[in-house]
Amino acid sequence: MTTPDQLMGFVWIAWLVSWFAAALWSDRAAKRPAVGREILYRAVTIVGAMLLFGSGDPRSVLSTPRWRPAVSIGWTCLVMGVAGLLFTWWARIHLGRLWSSGVTRKSDHHVVETGPYGIVRHPIYTGVIVAIIATAAMRGSLGAWLGTAVMIAGFYIKARLEEGFLREELGAEAYDAYARRVGMLAPRL
Repeated sequence: MTTPDQLMGFVWIAWLVSWFAAALWSDRAAKRPAVGREILYRAVTIVGAMLLFGSGDPRSVLSTPRWRPAVSIGWTCLVMGVAGLLFTWWARIHLGRLWSSGVTRKSDHHVVETGPYGIVRHPIYTGVIVAIIATAAMRGSLGAWLGTAVMIAGFYIKARLEEGFLREELGAEAYDAYARRVGMLAPRL
């Protein structure tokens, strides 16, 4: 019988393959920040992913599961992870050709405030964060939780860089008005 943890692995692989394949469906960047400004968030996110998904000896202190969730909790985490990744796809489809894996401005770029962008300013990061929290809960290891924290830090760093860049490129007035209405990674209550 396939476990929720195994299915989550398949879900992540399917998401990654489809995500990278869809990179062809975006416009070229008109402008991007200096390459050095993106190194930190990329490095932090990669280290976090390595911790979350495990690398090295499975008997290590970081990889050893500290608990095994009940099957019902595992299925709940799987549903939560799938929901988070579906949220990322909703956001990506809603952005259309404005999407980019890096921090960029497209030639016809504008502040998108509808759909998932009316809920949070960075719904792709939010969806991935939900999925990594669900994955860490299923894995039950110190490394998974540490990786989750590191990846969240990486997404926060990237979101701050992206927002600063978009303020410069699209105008602080428009972006700041949007930021006052909509939360960065979690909805405003």
